[in-house]
Amino acid sequence: SWVIWITFARNLFKDASGLAFDDAGDPTAYLWVHLALAVTSFILGTAVGVIGLRGVRANARA
Repeated sequence: SWVIWITFARNLFKDASGLAFDDAGDPTAYLWVHLALAVTSFILGTAVGVIGLRGVRANARA
């Protein structure tokens, strides 16, 4: 999840097709929605990773 969304976020800010930024260079709704998706994915991915790591550590101690 992190690799995919980090790559997507980088490409989003380099976008030259007019989806992320309009002709004046202002951010569009497309940028904001996809940025919110990326941030949410980062948070959820980190939470799942932390829970998984804690589970693995607890299992190793048992």
